[in-house]
Amino acid sequence: MTAAEGRRPDGGPLVVGVDSSTQSTKALVVDAATGEIVARGQAPHRVSTGAGRESDPEQWWEALGEALRGCGEAARRAEGIAVGGQQHGLVTLDGAGRPVRPALLWNDVRSAPQRDRLVGELGGAQGWAERTGSVPAPAFTVTKWAWLLENEPEAARRTAAVRLPHDYLTERLSGQAATDRGDASGTGWWLGGDGSPAGRYDEDLLGRVGLAPALLPSVVAPGEAAGTVRDGLDGLPLRPGAVVGAGTGDNMAAALGLGLRQGRPVLSLGTSGTVYAVSARRPADPTGTVAGFADARGDWLPLACTLNCTLAVDRVAQVLGRDREDVEPGGSAVVLPFLDGERTPNLPYASGLLHGLRHDTTGGQILQAAYDGAVYALLSALDLVLDEDADPAAPVLLIGGGARGTAWRETVRRLSGRPVLVPEASELVALGAAAQAAGLVTGEDPAEVARRWGTDRGLLLDPVERDEAALERIARTLENAGPLLGG
Repeated sequence: MTAAEGRRPDGGPLVVGVDSSTQSTKALVVDAATGEIVARGQAPHRVSTGAGRESDPEQWWEALGEALRGCGEAARRAEGIAVGGQQHGLVTLDGAGRPVRPALLWNDVRSAPQRDRLVGELGGAQGWAERTGSVPAPAFTVTKWAWLLENEPEAARRTAAVRLPHDYLTERLSGQAATDRGDASGTGWWLGGDGSPAGRYDEDLLGRVGLAPALLPSVVAPGEAAGTVRDGLDGLPLRPGAVVGAGTGDNMAAALGLGLRQGRPVLSLGTSGTVYAVSARRPADPTGTVAGFADARGDWLPLACTLNCTLAVDRVAQVLGRDREDVEPGGSAVVLPFLDGERTPNLPYASGLLHGLRHDTTGGQILQAAYDGAVYALLSALDLVLDEDADPAAPVLLIGGGARGTAWRETVRRLSGRPVLVPEASELVALGAAAQAAGLVTGEDPAEVARRWGTDRGLLLDPVERDEAALERIARTLENAGPLLGG
């Protein structure tokens, strides 16, 4: 099939964007000229629920095939493909490219002791922030590798290659061991402050954690391809020779999918919550609240994450026997929904807290207080993510599953005092990957491709007066809670 045969009748090339998340793989076939989604497919993943959080990487590959087959003939006509994937996961492969063991996922926190040791041994929090841009959390790949060395030394000895989840899929598609600066910045062993387009690995740090640089993929500079779809991918409806993008991490892909400009705040409401913004300056937060990630283009993506977001609020609704939208205004109740510990604020051993009950407190007010507590944590982090010169009146881009809920939207409006923009586009990780592939096919800046597609168009909600009383009530409770939180 020639390149011309891979175009639609109106001349627009087709590209595939993939979102390989914790729970599923989604594939979109997109018209690079218009942004129209021509076809889509999806397949689930299984995650272990034992001592940690693990997945067999082979099932990601199988799910990718199933999702692509769900796209039908459109996938075969695509001229390019790129993969956005869950960050931080540790994929260990043997000499034949087979998984040595299930991948340790981002939300596997068994490496907390190794994290504490690494931070202490290698310069403390300040030293890590200055060196790599981030103070590693147990989510980071470097802590997971240290855990594997200590707890499963035989598996570490058998490891001939170390990959991130999106790297694993990119390599199987192209035959090339490649990653990008965005996802690499979440490992803990990548240095991006040297001014080079791709950055480089910290070989001294790798030596200290017993990992040979040769086991890692090369870092592809923004705008460069990882390779092309290789021959012999039986069962995958892709054209051999189609360009394969370097891919990136899921948060970087979503930023790319929005065509995000510097200083525009994003608040993502999922099982966990994230806030981020594109910046020209490399972050270095010694408190560890803000991760100094790179983006997929050449800028930076300072990001803060809360563990408790939609899942925690839904659990409160379930306990109360109420629908998630069944909130009521007023009351004095405060809920700190730290059901899984918390990362922002840094309370890893915290539990949830309900404070300020009165005789007239209603279930709907308690549920609203849970929303308030979750959004308060995110907005506090947002203040740290944004540059000092960012426009304080710029709309908050609200994305993720929670952005479809009225209660979430109205809570963000009331506690932020900002306008809120809810984009119509929902599959932003896959769209960002598609924009990366489209940029390679057309020679354009992928962010400009996404802007041309209008992925940030949607419902704009005007600002309302900020609820200072609620913010003060939550802040006071956090300050006084202390040992009650178990943090």
